[in-house]
Amino acid sequence: MAVVQGIKEKVHLPIYDALKIEPTEQLRDTEKSSTLKFFVDVQGKTKLLTNLQSASLLPHYNTFEARAMRVVISDLPPEFPDKDKDVELDGLTVLSSADPPVTLSEDGAMAITVSRAVDLLREALDSNDGTTEVDANDEDVTLPTGVVNDGTVELTTDDLQSALDNMPEGPPQAQIEPNNGAGSILSKFIYNTVTTFYVGEKVMIEMPTWFFPAGAGPYAESGKFSTHGEPNPTATFRFAEPIFIDKQQNFRVEIEIPDSDVLDELQRIYGPLFVWVVLDGYMTRGVQ
Repeated sequence: MAVVQGIKEKVHLPIYDALKIEPTEQLRDTEKSSTLKFFVDVQGKTKLLTNLQSASLLPHYNTFEARAMRVVISDLPPEFPDKDKDVELDGLTVLSSADPPVTLSEDGAMAITVSRAVDLLREALDSNDGTTEVDANDEDVTLPTGVVNDGTVELTTDDLQSALDNMPEGPPQAQIEPNNGAGSILSKFIYNTVTTFYVGEKVMIEMPTWFFPAGAGPYAESGKFSTHGEPNPTATFRFAEPIFIDKQQNFRVEIEIPDSDVLDELQRIYGPLFVWVVLDGYMTRGVQ
């Protein structure tokens, strides 16, 4: 459709871009550096992830007046890998089927998937004595020579937690025990990162991510999920003065994880997870 020369319209049209971690994948598979960049790589993304057409540029010869910025982080349950048996445990206690059980060996071993390791760890954490048991004839169990497989193999929270902690595929504690003393992924993210908005190469604002509430997300009076601030579009950070992005002017937002220990923990996060950055404001464009 042809553009009407000499006439412009100003519309409320926020622009957004997102980082997506696929189910059973980790952040390290999507972004290996300590800096997450938004509005920079928009190719191949769906409308759920971005409404930009060109990297770091507004569409056509439009201009934009940014009035607010939001960081929205999803609170979806993680999905762990259930194919490769990467978690190896040894030195496990093998118990007989007698009542009370008798220890037959201290040399049992298992090779299991990350998904099953997390399930077993949660079972052990929920138990009174911090243990869980698996049938000795389970296909993932390896018994010492001469030990009869009619009993069980005992796994402790220490066995499972140590195995997961010592491998890069192990999830962070906040995804194993969310909101149970281990915090949440959302709080780990917003309190340990710094968000910077660039126009050209000039820093327009730079603050810890908690400064930019989402103003979006689910809400219920009872429920175990988290949001970054009150889920109300008005409950977000607004610039004291509008920030202008001129036509064909580059812009981007970066979220940096400065601490190396926090970076290692956050890179273990499993998807599905979305992190959106939204620039809310007014687009000035040609009338069609």
